[in-house]
Amino acid sequence: MKKKDIIAKLRKKNKKRKNQSIQLLHKNRRPFNLGRTFSLWKSSTLLFISGLITVILVIPTLIVVPFMSNSDEEETATENNTDDIEISMGSSPFAVEVMRANSEQVENVPLETYISRVVASETPAEFEMEALKAQSLAARTFIVNRMLHQDGKDKADVTDTTSDQVYHNEQELQQSMGSTYEEDMTKIRKAVAATKGEILTYKNNPITAAYFSTSNGYTENSEDYWENEVPYLRSVESPWDTNTPKFKDQKVFTVSKVENLLETDLPSIDAISMDLSRTEGNRVDQLKIGDKTFSGRNIREALGLKSSDFSIEKKRDHLIFTTKGFGHGIGMSQFGANGMAKDGKTYKEIVKHYYQDVEISTVTNTAPTLVSK
Repeated sequence: MKKKDIIAKLRKKNKKRKNQSIQLLHKNRRPFNLGRTFSLWKSSTLLFISGLITVILVIPTLIVVPFMSNSDEEETATENNTDDIEISMGSSPFAVEVMRANSEQVENVPLETYISRVVASETPAEFEMEALKAQSLAARTFIVNRMLHQDGKDKADVTDTTSDQVYHNEQELQQSMGSTYEEDMTKIRKAVAATKGEILTYKNNPITAAYFSTSNGYTENSEDYWENEVPYLRSVESPWDTNTPKFKDQKVFTVSKVENLLETDLPSIDAISMDLSRTEGNRVDQLKIGDKTFSGRNIREALGLKSSDFSIEKKRDHLIFTTKGFGHGIGMSQFGANGMAKDGKTYKEIVKHYYQDVEISTVTNTAPTLVSK
């Protein structure tokens, strides 16, 4: 065969193989689908976004859920505690008849509810818990002693004024406390419930649980302000009161005003001489103005002074009375009790400081006649 024919034959054979390879390549290649590619991209993007949302939302939720659960449990516990407190208020052994000064109507109030409202009326709710407990104990002792020794059967057990114990009902307390009523009353009810049924006794008898706002640094012996000497109402130190809001006060009177209030004639301002003596509690015992002598209590009540611990300054035609403390000074100082509580003292330590040689007993054991009512 000629060389020329052989080359032509080889070229024809190679061309055939090339065409077969191209056909095989086209046969195995999948067609390019733009819609499918976009769909795949879209799915991947959505999957990524969904995962991101899961990370953002689910993981913080897993972190927060335990805390939310604890909060829910705490809230439930608080509600349950409040219910328990309300139950304890309603499970009083007897009711107290309170004569309301404004309406002249008598309210019958369960004992523990009465105590909670007295504490709310007599004591700032922001006081320490142990001070509120001490006040609860004093208030309960006061009313039990009063009911055991009241005179007329036709009279109510107690009034709602400072002559006995200040008392306001629920509506009045809501109005005076405003938005903090629920919080304040929950705290006070806890203090009352913690001392439920407890009273102070001396030789197995309820004491006269006198109390007052603020001392001058000491409490007063009972006989130095009242007539009778009471063994557990002794003068004790009360240094916690000095930096409290009601520790100092001042009143200014003209000489003629003092004459009217004391119902006596006084010398002219320049000729007035004043001599005074003081009690063990550092309050005025006797005051001599000119040739007239008055007790410290007489001066305090006639002039409306905060305390019988006072000093007098003469200025022009005026007399300036500066007082220390607020109240009669006998028994427990409320601000002193709060100071003791801040120092870490318990309510039992507080009451046994201000009331000497007393014991903590119960209404049921000490006053069974009241319970049987």
